[in-house]
Amino acid sequence: MAGTISRIRLENFMCHSSLHIELGQHVNFITGQNGSGKSAILTALCIAFGSRAKSTQRASALKDFIKTGCSYAAIIVDINNQGEDAFKPEVYGDLVRLERRITESRRKVAHRKDDLIEIIEHFNIDVENPCVIMSQDKSREFLHSGNNKDKFKATLLQHVNDLLLAIRELLDNADSVVQELEKSIKPAMRELDELQQKIKNMEHIEEIAHEIDNLKKKLAWSWVYDVDRQIEEQTVKLLKLKERIPACQEKIDGNAAMIVKLKEELTDKEINARSLVEKSREVTMMKEKLEDDIAQAVALKIELEREHVRGTNVLKNMNNRVKQLQKQIHDFRVQYIQYTQDESSKAENDMCEIQQEINSLHSNVTRLKEEERGLHETQMGIVKSIQNMETEIVENRKKITQLKTHIRDLQQRQSDKVSTFGGQRVRNLLKSIERQERRFNIPPLGPIGVHVKLASESWSFAVECALGRLLDAFIVSCHRDSVILRECAKEVNYHNLQIIIYDFAKPRLNIPDHLLPSTTHPTVLSVIHSENPTVLNVLVDQGSAERTVLVRDYEVGRSVAFDNRIQNLKDVYTSDGYKMFSRGPVQTILPPHRKGNAGRLCTSLGEKIAEMESEIADMERIISQRTRNMKNPNDKREDIELKINNLKRKRVEEERLLESKKVQLDDIRKTSADINRVTLSDTSELEAEMMQVEVDIEQKELLVQKINLRLTKALQDENDRRACYKEFIDGVYREVGPSNVLELEIERVKDKLQTAEQESFMKASIICSESDVETLGGVAGSSPEQLSATINKLELRFHKESSRYTESIDGLRALHIKKKEKIKDKQQLYEGFRDKLNSCQKALDMRWKKFQRNAALLKRQLTWLFNEHLGKKGISGFINVDYKERLLSVELTMPQDASRDTITDTRGLSGGERSFSTLCFTLALHGMTEAPFRAMDEFDVFMDAVSRKISLDTLVDFAVTQGSQWIFITPHDISMVQPGDRIKKQQMAAPRG
Repeated sequence: MAGTISRIRLENFMCHSSLHIELGQHVNFITGQNGSGKSAILTALCIAFGSRAKSTQRASALKDFIKTGCSYAAIIVDINNQGEDAFKPEVYGDLVRLERRITESRRKVAHRKDDLIEIIEHFNIDVENPCVIMSQDKSREFLHSGNNKDKFKATLLQHVNDLLLAIRELLDNADSVVQELEKSIKPAMRELDELQQKIKNMEHIEEIAHEIDNLKKKLAWSWVYDVDRQIEEQTVKLLKLKERIPACQEKIDGNAAMIVKLKEELTDKEINARSLVEKSREVTMMKEKLEDDIAQAVALKIELEREHVRGTNVLKNMNNRVKQLQKQIHDFRVQYIQYTQDESSKAENDMCEIQQEINSLHSNVTRLKEEERGLHETQMGIVKSIQNMETEIVENRKKITQLKTHIRDLQQRQSDKVSTFGGQRVRNLLKSIERQERRFNIPPLGPIGVHVKLASESWSFAVECALGRLLDAFIVSCHRDSVILRECAKEVNYHNLQIIIYDFAKPRLNIPDHLLPSTTHPTVLSVIHSENPTVLNVLVDQGSAERTVLVRDYEVGRSVAFDNRIQNLKDVYTSDGYKMFSRGPVQTILPPHRKGNAGRLCTSLGEKIAEMESEIADMERIISQRTRNMKNPNDKREDIELKINNLKRKRVEEERLLESKKVQLDDIRKTSADINRVTLSDTSELEAEMMQVEVDIEQKELLVQKINLRLTKALQDENDRRACYKEFIDGVYREVGPSNVLELEIERVKDKLQTAEQESFMKASIICSESDVETLGGVAGSSPEQLSATINKLELRFHKESSRYTESIDGLRALHIKKKEKIKDKQQLYEGFRDKLNSCQKALDMRWKKFQRNAALLKRQLTWLFNEHLGKKGISGFINVDYKERLLSVELTMPQDASRDTITDTRGLSGGERSFSTLCFTLALHGMTEAPFRAMDEFDVFMDAVSRKISLDTLVDFAVTQGSQWIFITPHDISMVQPGDRIKKQQMAAPRG
């Protein structure tokens, strides 16, 4: 059968290291002692099919299901996928395998959760429904609670009713939305009508513009016709001129002889012209030759003039130089001997004196540098001392601020311990709980930290780090109370409140020694006390308080956590908050969270406040002392800085003076060397050079005079040739006459007329063709001036009318079309919405009628099936379903009750009777629901032997008849059930000690 479970495999899940369970297609019994891990199988099924950890009521997080000492857990469920109801057999084949892995880290390892949801919906597997999987807790609370609303929920009628009401509400909302959408079109329709009216009003402006365009076309062609008229007038004048041609011809014939004579003269002149052209060529060649000669002569003249000037200047300078040298030689020879002796003696004395000054200055500079360096080192030591004191003052002030903040927190906790675990929100929540107290089955317990006390306050920080947010949590007895508490928290804006569901009736857990860590160090559970056993049980179940070890220091913690491999050890916390644990081969150390509210469990807050105030006083004394001590170093630093500046000023002055003395010494040495190098020079060479220059000047003056004569002759020749050339050119131009100007003028007039005619025609054709103007009625009777005046009047009227509207009519028409299409699309869309909404409304009405009819039938069928199962033990009963109030009440009549009174509260029955009636009610619900498999845990709890045999027979008969897969888990003996083809029995291994 498709949807049934063939195999379950667990790895490191809860108490199982490796478990393989093969299940039959029909009835399966799984038995075993308490603690053997039977219930873990149903928990694994719930987790595999997508339940959250809190829904199983076994843990608050998935990682808590991992077996102690392991780093992961795995659940593998094989689902049969054969038959007509198979799910995608072409993809999954005959077997669908679900695998869910749980790791310590929060890293997700998943493959398409949508596929899992699709599988669950296809096979109709709802593990949250007690009719599919009834765990231990659900078995105890299902019928035992006595709450008629909880029983009504089990029938799933409330779910169907709520679903239909939710659909109706959605349809009503959708109808409102569609109505709003339909109403939203009306303003657009009004805008469309206004736009249409605006377009209609602007159409007469469009008519004016059209008329202006037609007139402009006529105007263009009227100019063409006007040009044609002018051409006709010119043609008439031309005809008149042609009539004068015969008279002119007579005059022409009379002058023919004169023309012949003129032609002969023209021929002679042409011959002369050709001879002149030849002659002009010769003149041009001569001109070019003369110009070249002139250019050469001018260049030669300029060069000779420059050479003459240079020679004269050189000669003058040399004469002056000779005179100076003669005087200098005489004076130098007299003074040289005396000057050399004096200067040499003076230079030696100056060099010795300056060298002594240099040595003295150098020693002074060295001494000043050493003093400056020593003062710098002293200053750096003082600055470092001041910085250390300032740093100490800043750190102490920061610590004082932190301590004062902590003191205020402790003082607030002295007056109100409850607000320590959540602040003002907790007080508001407690007030809200007090107002809603009657709604709770059992008043909530919390916050947990208020109910916890420490055996030794030295472990306060470590215990708080270990328990963390659990100290702020609240405990409730059932899911309904948790919902009410969540509403109270929402009312006071207390978000993310941790709520733990726990059975308040449970006694304090007795943990055997072999399940505790084998170490001499205390655990969290051993150092805390509480008057309420539920608080301690929750700290064990949720916070693993019995497996969390406390140590004094870091090194001991490392040894306990990693070196000894202690059994049943989860975490190790040091007194200063370090957390240490190992998961498999991985070792982890986490530093303390310093920003937490450490010390909230302390009770001797007055002593801590006094210690902190004493510490603040000590720090303030230290700050005052350091502030006073800083005055003297600051004064010393300023004095040293002043001395350093004075020394630096003196050193710079000495260095500058030292450099100037060195430069002075170098100058004296260079001067002395120059004096020694001076020698008497011989002037004979200068005299010989002067005589040679005078000879050269005389030669150059003769050469310049010759060149000047040649240059004067060349210039005269050039002027003569220029005059001849000009006279020839003037004669040629006098013999050449102008052309017939009249003919050129006539041709120019013809060209202008032709151009004007073509230009007017082309411009008019660009505006419109001539046929278009004829279609408009032509331009007869209208001159261009009249048409222009009419156009101007219409344009004024057009601008006046157009100023009334800011938009163009074409833009309004495009906008009208766009809005009209948009409104049409919306109307079609909303009509589609309305049709679909009406169809959904009809379908909902039909399903609501079916639901009302089936609800009445369900009430009778449920009572009949309930009585049928109860009758096997002689009990009769009745089930009353109130659909309006959503209540389901059960009435029982016991055979041993002589009064035949009806029992309405099942909590008044014995344990066995209550369990049997629960079983009968569950089987009645099973007969009305469909699921591929069902599971029940501890269904026969509190039953005697007779009730257990009747229950087993009833279950087996019902399961075999019903046909789906059943999984029954019980710790009791079921030897009376015989295995067969449809019944399979399995025994779980006993738990290890």
